Amino acid sequence: MENTMKEMRDGASVLDMDPKSTVGGGVEDVYGEDRASEDQFVTPWTFSVASGYSLLRDPRHNKGLAFTERERDTHYLRGLLPPAVLSQELQEKKLMNSIRQYQVPLQKYSALMELEERNERLFYKLLIDHVEELLPVVYTPTVGEACQKYGSLFKRPQGLYISLKEKGKILEVLRNWPERSIQVIVVTDGERILGLGDLGCQGMGIPVGKLALYTALGGLRPSACLPITIDVGTNNEQLLKDEFYIGLRQRRATGQEYNELLHEFMSAVKQNYGEKVVIQFEDFANHNAFELLAKYGTTHLVFNDDIQGTASVVLAGVVAALKLIGGKLADHSFLFLGAGEAGTGIAELIALEMSKQTKSPVEETRKKIWLVDSKGLIVSSRKDSLQHFKKPWAHEHEPVSNLLDAVKAIKPTVLIGSSGVGRTFTKEVIEAMASFNEKPLIMALSNPTSQSECTAEEAYTGTQGRAIFASGSPFDPFEYNGKVFIPGQSNNAYIFPGFGLGLVISGAIRVHDDMLLAASEALAGQVTKENFDKGMIYPPLSNIRKISAEIAANVAAKAYELGLATRLPRPANLVKYAESCMYTPVYRTYR
Repeated sequence: MENTMKEMRDGASVLDMDPKSTVGGGVEDVYGEDRASEDQFVTPWTFSVASGYSLLRDPRHNKGLAFTERERDTHYLRGLLPPAVLSQELQEKKLMNSIRQYQVPLQKYSALMELEERNERLFYKLLIDHVEELLPVVYTPTVGEACQKYGSLFKRPQGLYISLKEKGKILEVLRNWPERSIQVIVVTDGERILGLGDLGCQGMGIPVGKLALYTALGGLRPSACLPITIDVGTNNEQLLKDEFYIGLRQRRATGQEYNELLHEFMSAVKQNYGEKVVIQFEDFANHNAFELLAKYGTTHLVFNDDIQGTASVVLAGVVAALKLIGGKLADHSFLFLGAGEAGTGIAELIALEMSKQTKSPVEETRKKIWLVDSKGLIVSSRKDSLQHFKKPWAHEHEPVSNLLDAVKAIKPTVLIGSSGVGRTFTKEVIEAMASFNEKPLIMALSNPTSQSECTAEEAYTGTQGRAIFASGSPFDPFEYNGKVFIPGQSNNAYIFPGFGLGLVISGAIRVHDDMLLAASEALAGQVTKENFDKGMIYPPLSNIRKISAEIAANVAAKAYELGLATRLPRPANLVKYAESCMYTPVYRTYR
């Protein structure tokens, strides 16, 4: 991946660091949010010492009926609450009972977002303790529907909206955000939301959801997270005609106008928050995603989850699956349906890991990987008409026009879908994979569930229960011939929260491919024999905080090794240090 980016940067590498000051970022705990400060008494600061009515309306410090008798006296809460005092655990039980009453996922999403707006710690307590149940609600697939209807759901801003109207004033806009110590920004321009296309300003649901997971799964403090939507218009005619649409009513700006706005934004972020703030690009269209990553990869701490996060989590699944399908990585051949930012990103990281293991040039290991796009198999005869990020995958082969014929011609051991088009792994394609593989690895990664290339049921029945299957969105366990199969979820939530935490705790100033490999290796190492026995290639999400700490430690260690870390001296035990820096949502005792 870095090789591809270096070509786009005329040979510049992320290791060619600018020696200027690297202020900002870091892990300073302002509000007593992390595990290391869990037992400390805190003062519930807002703009002044909060008391009474204002305290109950501050989501960061509100505890609802959990305020003790002493706190009710100290902070002028007498009469503002019913007399009962409930523990956080009892509040959690009550809310989960309430949320489970809703039959429609979007109702659950709305209930959780309303909870976050009134009681932040209780929201994260629910999300952490019930991660497997609630992750599909705050993240894919429900967040996709939420973005489609965001205009109707919108009640109060949860991040910053930077539109073309703010051009020339972006630094002022950033300073309107009340927090100064920002560690992670997730930013989208809404052009390619999941597999749903251009949702314009309503794409804000994605940065909001991602940062909720940064906190719940990776332990980044809520106060240090900032969701941002860049609104340059939308080409979605339905939204432009929607009277409830909340964004600019114009066609998308492109070219110089777009580039100037993004450049002003990137410069303002660095000026306002320093060089160590993680900027995660999210759901940008292919033509912008690669350009932005290449352009700012050597000057900012940037990360594209669609290209790099997806690649890292898929590589982890492939490495873990080798325990089930046998052989080394280089013994296998790969066929992708989809050659966009996700597909080419995954392919490049697999090629890099293969190169690392075999000591072969990455140009050689790429030859084990084939990609199919909308025009068929990517082959050398098409090279002149290909976008730059597809060219490394144009191998010598006769033209093949469709996926089924490509499967029969290449005979891959691993089939990966990142096309954003549902049901493209047809019965014939799955049966062809099963005809020359004892245990075919099939990964249908497109989100949401409706866009998945195939279902778990289709993969297992089409291979007579022999497939190792993983998807991007969750599927329920499936029984076939008396055996229960647990589909893997190749969910970026395994990687990006721990990856971001690793960047923050090390004070990293750039992202390098070796950090992505380190994250993949850490995740693959968390899959136990018990998981493998159930056919799983990812560990249970119920262990995600422990997994994130391991990933963070591995990523931080690699940052120190590469000379990209600035937090000195290096902590003796990076796993324990990562855990101590993690946000904990238990209520604090107020003075």
